[in-house]
Amino acid sequence: MAMNYFHRILCRSAMWERTSATKIVSWALSGLELGSSVLEIGPGYGANVRALLGRTSALTGVEIDTALVERLRDRHGDLMTVVEGDGAEMPLPDLEFDTVVCFTMLHHVPTVRQQDALFAEAFRVVRPGGVFAGSDGLDTRVFRLMHLGDTCLPIPPEEAAERLARVGFADIEIDTGAASFRFRAKRPGTHR
Repeated sequence: MAMNYFHRILCRSAMWERTSATKIVSWALSGLELGSSVLEIGPGYGANVRALLGRTSALTGVEIDTALVERLRDRHGDLMTVVEGDGAEMPLPDLEFDTVVCFTMLHHVPTVRQQDALFAEAFRVVRPGGVFAGSDGLDTRVFRLMHLGDTCLPIPPEEAAERLARVGFADIEIDTGAASFRFRAKRPGTHR
């Protein structure tokens, strides 16, 4: 998924890691127990790794960009499992994770069909009773300026609940903040 030079510099900065940990991840996951096995779709440069490891004992990341996979393995390979793959076609077993998360990356998935396939894959790999949660940016003028030259297909929050329900999720919550929205969706059933 293409990202412009400014965006690449920002996403690998210590400032972004602090912002992500203290604002994005904490808001998106507020009050949510993640369980012992968590999957992050699209961890990118790894800004959320430490924040997530503070909330779970086993973290897996699925990343599509080969260079970022190597960077994640070099920097965090002793802390997490890094899998090279597409979030819309994950090379992972069914019902493997207590929670699936993604943060500020859905708008980089280039088509609605692929975004919906990613939602279906999150549903496939999360256990019954498990949650798919995360956040993404709102489609504003500033957001579009930051993404000039990027792959950028923002998901309207008012469409997110219906799209998540279509793949099987229930108990869907969408909350909108100043510059982003967060979502939570549960796979029906009870984990044994």
